[in-house]
Amino acid sequence: MKVLANDGIAASGKVALENEGFTVVTETVAQENLIDAINKENYEVLLVRSATTVRKDLIDACPNLKMIGRGGVGMDNIDVEYARSKGIEVINTPASSSQSVAELVMAHLFGAVRFLYDANREMPVNGATDFKVLKKKYAKGIELRGKTMGIIGFGRIGQALAQYALGCGMNVIAHDAFGGDNYQIKLHIAGNDFSIPIKNQSMESVIKNADFLSFHIPGGSEAVIGAKELAKMKNGVVIANAARGGVIDESALIDALNSGKVAHAALDVFVGEPNPNADLLKHPKLSLTPHIGAATVEAQDRIGTELAAQIIAFYEKVNA
Repeated sequence: MKVLANDGIAASGKVALENEGFTVVTETVAQENLIDAINKENYEVLLVRSATTVRKDLIDACPNLKMIGRGGVGMDNIDVEYARSKGIEVINTPASSSQSVAELVMAHLFGAVRFLYDANREMPVNGATDFKVLKKKYAKGIELRGKTMGIIGFGRIGQALAQYALGCGMNVIAHDAFGGDNYQIKLHIAGNDFSIPIKNQSMESVIKNADFLSFHIPGGSEAVIGAKELAKMKNGVVIANAARGGVIDESALIDALNSGKVAHAALDVFVGEPNPNADLLKHPKLSLTPHIGAATVEAQDRIGTELAAQIIAFYEKVNA
């Protein structure tokens, strides 16, 4: 039983699979050569992250493929329903990266409100000669405590973000199109357990009343947040997108940043990855990372272990 982890897999997952008799290959095959490699080497399991796509042509051309696994949450790079219609098992790891994505969002927000993203660029170049100028430039930071965090998409990641925001003393409001009426966010602080109720509000209400907005919803063919939605937000709102490129209309975002409607934006995901819009990247009010939401040692270890467990369970069931 051969597994191609085309975008890699943590050592913990690789070892777990090998201990069960699987052969795990982690050498990346170029997208255009993937079909030939799968058929030549008779891979039954294909594991990907965001770099590799698995579309209908590959699925049709690789009849020996039994499983497709996505290390992470979003599966928009896989034709999931088509693969399942062909009898292929499709899995992902929705619980593994929630903490790491939530922490990245908080890091971006702290960096935005204190201008760290800009100061870290300016100080090495101009700090020795223009120290007082830079001190004045960054003198109007704001605090997160007491502000309202709006979270659009209140699944595992959104709720993990809520835990951090509440722990920082923020108010949290949330919207989830597929959720219930109320949530209980559990906190464990200094040995004490707390449960904080969060009501599922309308998206319009959250957008209008939040000082900070973070999006944790799947991408689609059209942006969820465009000029119309941006216009409804508070003046000076700070927004973050660590979900999928295209959730926010990038052109509309640039306009909102230029007008001051949006004070800052933090982006970990982009339209056209891995070739995002260069003009967007150069905007002075953006805090940027290259799609690293799940890129922590701990998250990758959990992802590898979870993928391995699902693959082993699948084959145990098939061979029972």
